[in-house]
Amino acid sequence: MAVDPAKFVREVRSEVARVTWPSRKETLVTTGLVFAMAALAAVFFFVVDQVIGVGVRALFGVGF
Repeated sequence: MAVDPAKFVREVRSEVARVTWPSRKETLVTTGLVFAMAALAAVFFFVVDQVIGVGVRALFGVGF
């Protein structure tokens, strides 16, 4: 099975030409949404961690 690098490069270029690339605006909006969801998840888990911590401290009577 011979490998032809030139054929491979031609096929890659052909595939890349068929890809539907997102616009700059779509990329920025998607990136903003990813950062917003990551921040929301971070806040959620911080709050849950604090609530669990208060519960554990209350349960064992430590830290009050």
